[in-house]
Amino acid sequence: MALLSEKDAKKVQEILNALPSTVEVHFFTQELECQFCRETGELLRELAALSPKLKLVEHDFLLDKDAASAFSVEMVPAIVPVGPAGDLGLRFYGIPAGYEFASLLESFKLAAGADPELADETKEFLSQLAQELELEVYVTPTCPYCPGMVVNAFRLAAASPKVKAAMVEATEFPHLAIRYQVRGVPRTVINRGQAYIEGLVPESHLVETLRNLS
Repeated sequence: MALLSEKDAKKVQEILNALPSTVEVHFFTQELECQFCRETGELLRELAALSPKLKLVEHDFLLDKDAASAFSVEMVPAIVPVGPAGDLGLRFYGIPAGYEFASLLESFKLAAGADPELADETKEFLSQLAQELELEVYVTPTCPYCPGMVVNAFRLAAASPKVKAAMVEATEFPHLAIRYQVRGVPRTVINRGQAYIEGLVPESHLVETLRNLS
């Protein structure tokens, strides 16, 4: 049974066909002890069948250690979109379902080479960035504000090799949600707990928080 309705599939197909270049979607999965690996795989296969602009590459997380190491993937399900500029540091941990489906489509656009459309102040900040930054945005599929924060983080990562950004579905990784005290979403964890941002904030707020890191 298709996960997308015929109407939604047609809209998504138009979006995918309009991508400026082909995107390789690396999907890390395993058969056991992975709550949504099967569903995530079904979704990605359905998307890849809609357009030649998506090339799905599936990896067994337990067997394909080289690929997992190359992309620094530590848990599954994991999605890594890779375009002509290579790996931009965009990651999905957990199924991008519900509202997060929009984040998935946006990641394809960025990986394909779309302009991140950042403010001039943000571009200046990124050009002067000395340290590497890791942004993990904890979400749930039913959170309408979460995709906005995920995309904010993804745009920074797409514009700078020093920034990596991930969507983490909180209910699939409860040990991490507990570690980072995720009580509401979105909650953005910076550098594995060096700083936090609660809720959806403007790009300028995100950049100011990053600027103030010691």
